[in-house]
Amino acid sequence: MEELMTIAACTLPTSERPLRLAEFDALFASSARSVSRGDLVVRIHLTGQKGLLESVRDLAEQETACCSFFTFLLEGQDDDVTMSISVPPERRDVLDALAARAEGLSA
Repeated sequence: MEELMTIAACTLPTSERPLRLAEFDALFASSARSVSRGDLVVRIHLTGQKGLLESVRDLAEQETACCSFFTFLLEGQDDDVTMSISVPPERRDVLDALAARAEGLSA
């Protein structure tokens, strides 16, 4: 019997994708201070305003709800957060694109 592999896909409607991307861009532009890449994980250090952790948590939850292949780990406190994002190997291209955006917009 042949086993079929199912690759998790993004279920966010196409019309909403630019809005989500704009949310990540705004976060990276205002708060990203450094980006480090591993094989299948990217760590983004974020600092900023009070309530940052809650904002980042909300965005991560929204993204995980539509793109189940993302795993987010948040560490830190209210205004100083490290966001680790990991993906399975078949989604490395998506992670690389997100990391490049963060690098390009970080302060």
